[in-house]
Amino acid sequence: MSMSAASVAAASAAWIWIPETGATVVETDEYTIIELPDWYEPRLTVPVFRPAGPGGLAEAVERTMERARDFGWPEARWTVRLGDPAELGGELRARGGQAEIVLDVLAADLDAGVPTVEPPVVEVTLKWVSDFETARDGWILGSVGFGGEIPPDHRIELSAERDAATVAAGEGGTLVAYVDGRAAGSGGVTLVDGVARLWGGVVLPTLRGRGVYRAVLAARLAYAVENGAGMALVRGRADTSGPILRRAGFTGFGQETVYRVPLWPA
Repeated sequence: MSMSAASVAAASAAWIWIPETGATVVETDEYTIIELPDWYEPRLTVPVFRPAGPGGLAEAVERTMERARDFGWPEARWTVRLGDPAELGGELRARGGQAEIVLDVLAADLDAGVPTVEPPVVEVTLKWVSDFETARDGWILGSVGFGGEIPPDHRIELSAERDAATVAAGEGGTLVAYVDGRAAGSGGVTLVDGVARLWGGVVLPTLRGRGVYRAVLAARLAYAVENGAGMALVRGRADTSGPILRRAGFTGFGQETVYRVPLWPA
């Protein structure tokens, strides 16, 4: 698959995460705003922004914030993506926004097979989520790595059933890593139009530096190749997973910054 800057930017632009259930989505030509279910934090996100209405950038940002205020939350997590106006970050900072996460947009060509990933230094057992227990372990790891709470049991059961079906169908799912019987890390993969979107990589702080992330990465890449993906795409944190991914053969195509933006005057 082509690995040009344009093709990677297009694949990244097409990747907008919305939970399977429980989210409220407002989408216009200018923006997408998502209110996440109550086990996520923060609850409100602005993953897409395309100034399209009257006036300049500041007016477009204000229109988006006005709509976001209708949800009643004090702040929103706003992602400045590849291709967004160069001045957008400054506009958000001028309104009190603070950069929370810097993400490397990285891609790897899978047409030649699975990239070489250095093996872990501890024994790691990997399980695809297909039952309640493994799904709950994955949710717990996600809450440790990204915040939020554990969803109700019935939601966990639904996610386990969904993952069991999508993994078998070659569409992706969630992988959980265990060290000495303890859930140590996890990560997901979703296959869309020949692109393997890698997401949610997390390792318990006490078990970092032992190759758990690499083990989960290698297994997801192998699954992607087995199911026909030609490109792997990931938004990795620049200060943690980014360097690991580069050593595994991923190439950087730019950065995205996630801001926490207050919606109301201080």
